[in-house]
Amino acid sequence: MTVLQTDRLLLRHFNPDDAPFILALLNEPSFLRYIGDKKVRTLDDARNYILTGPIATYDKHGFGLYQVELKDSHTRIGMCGLLKREELPQPDIGFAFLPDFWNKGFAFEAAAAVLHDARERLNLDRILAIVNPDNDASIKLLEKLGFKFEGMKGDVKLYALPHEPVE
Repeated sequence: MTVLQTDRLLLRHFNPDDAPFILALLNEPSFLRYIGDKKVRTLDDARNYILTGPIATYDKHGFGLYQVELKDSHTRIGMCGLLKREELPQPDIGFAFLPDFWNKGFAFEAAAAVLHDARERLNLDRILAIVNPDNDASIKLLEKLGFKFEGMKGDVKLYALPHEPVE
């Protein structure tokens, strides 16, 4: 199910058939370094990740991580969406893209669409983001989206976006 679309992208709900993509994305060296090891090693692990992560979150909160694909070719390039972590008071934005699709504006385009949806459909006035302090590219993207650094939350940087438009 397509949830959001931009000029170049479709953001849709994950389903168990996306397991090969999730297996590849979650085992990218950059994902492991900056986001963490989700212990997804097999297609069954990937299907379980999809069912207990994104799909469970759609049902519980009405949002979650969406698969991002190119509109013209339906090539899967990454994921982007909102998460609701117990340790954070508000939802936070998350994103990860395959390295072949970095530095092309796709992450900004997807994240801006997710933030617009968060304000318009979900009526959220504050979104958080957590990021590895060494992840300069993600920090730059968050700042471009209007997020402001609020401090450290354990070993990650905490950013927040108050209710402000994203251009």
